[in-house]
Amino acid sequence: MVVFTGYLDFDTKGDTDIIDVTSPVTGIVASSGIKDGIVLVFAPGSTAAITTIEYEPGLVFDLREALERLVPGDMYYKHHERWHDGNGHSHIRASLIGQSRSFPVVNGDIMLGTWQQIIFIDLDNRPRSRRVLVQVCGETV
Repeated sequence: MVVFTGYLDFDTKGDTDIIDVTSPVTGIVASSGIKDGIVLVFAPGSTAAITTIEYEPGLVFDLREALERLVPGDMYYKHHERWHDGNGHSHIRASLIGQSRSFPVVNGDIMLGTWQQIIFIDLDNRPRSRRVLVQVCGETV
């Protein structure tokens, strides 16, 4: 088995910035030479998340609105007493969504649905520089 690791580095706007990372993840899978296996997409940090959606403006808006309804940013969170940074909601949202997703790789392609894209969500309340780890494991033949 071969393991190949790549990284995506980018700046975000914060405040539930939703970024389509499908194309660069696909590029890393192609660079790996792995034909059959699995790709892990992992966002280090407790205020970031990885998931999938149909990446189109209406759904991006709807996802932001749904997260605000589920975990409002303007509520009191006990976490604020610790660091006074006002991002308690960011941590809760990230823990509900999760920091990683794995996808099958078959014949060198990530198995995604027709309208399914891999997204990174910066849930912190301020802009950040982020790094996403992409690790591909499998066979090259």
